[in-house]
Amino acid sequence: MTTRALPVPALDEAVTWTRTHLGDLACDDVAASRSFVGGQASADAALATYAVRGYAARRNQVLPVSARGASRLSPYIRHGLLTLPRIWAHVGDGPSRDVTKFRDELLWQEYARHLYARTGGTARSLRYGVRERGGTQVSTQGMSCLDLVSDELLHDGWLVNQTRMWFASHWTVRLGYGWRDGEDHFFAHLLDGSRAANRLGWQWTVGAGTGKAYGFSRWQVEKRAPGLCEGCQLSRACPIQGWPHDAGLANVEAVVGVARDPSAAATRGPAQPVVTGRPDAVWLTAESLGDDDPALTAHPDLPAVFVFDEPLLSRLALSGKRLVFLAQSLADLAERREVRILRGEPVRALADLAVATTYAPVPGWTTRAAGVAPVSVHPWPWLVEPHSGSAASFTAWRRAARV
Repeated sequence: MTTRALPVPALDEAVTWTRTHLGDLACDDVAASRSFVGGQASADAALATYAVRGYAARRNQVLPVSARGASRLSPYIRHGLLTLPRIWAHVGDGPSRDVTKFRDELLWQEYARHLYARTGGTARSLRYGVRERGGTQVSTQGMSCLDLVSDELLHDGWLVNQTRMWFASHWTVRLGYGWRDGEDHFFAHLLDGSRAANRLGWQWTVGAGTGKAYGFSRWQVEKRAPGLCEGCQLSRACPIQGWPHDAGLANVEAVVGVARDPSAAATRGPAQPVVTGRPDAVWLTAESLGDDDPALTAHPDLPAVFVFDEPLLSRLALSGKRLVFLAQSLADLAERREVRILRGEPVRALADLAVATTYAPVPGWTTRAAGVAPVSVHPWPWLVEPHSGSAASFTAWRRAARV
């Protein structure tokens, strides 16, 4: 596979640039998200204007949009443009109830990362037997609630947590489709799509982690999106009028790493920079594109290098809006320091470079880093240090973490 050097996009040309240089890797027509722009400047502005007051009461609100309490920070968290410790500190002076609930959600994000890293990214159901594969894309059947979800997923690349659960429950619990197919559908389109948080969300909804599935019915829609049902063409023949059948789930052998982490140190990565040579570039990954990336801050005079992983992206077939978000983030970074962009297989693309990089708690990073052989590896900015105790549930993980 040939490595190609790509020109660095300007921020306002990111859509055209992505269509030209990466369009063949997208699963749809390349377009920007209606609601989000990638880059550190956008992330900083989103955080600066976010106030946590009212979060506890409104975090699950769907409509009207103006009443939503969700922070909308998740796309920037996903790509390391905002770190969990920074956001944790930002909300500290808010009302106690709101701060506690918001920080619980930050801890859930951290829990997802711990669990994903310590289980090696397994896609198998964690603790209870549920269907993993099979089924086709959900037809909205003229249901206004699912039309809303599909529209925001496909055009914004973002959903409030409540509608994520609606869709996932309808897909798995009511229609009986495999959760991994639904997770892949979300992953292709969500700007914050990660195998850690997205996968854990689907497993929680279908009951693969807890043994109890989340039931979706008209009741949630009327409560969280008042007025939506009245305008639905199926209002008088609603297919989700009542609760879905609550099928019991059987225990299966838990995935290795759920009950305990046999190597918390490996999950954590280096606690201090590991330096074996002098770098001539900083290798950035999609996990950590922000100005606060530890490798970037340690080497302010070195160029940043990003590789669009052609084999991986060909297999994943992501939405063009996800690729545009990455292009916007790189364009924004290029306004402050030298950025080089490559397309190819990362190990080959970086073969002639001695790179510094930041550890990322994802199996793909470990695999590629083994081939790239960075000469300087910097620690991941954890909110909570990984531990070896149980991660069988969020509560068990939190108890072991003592937070």
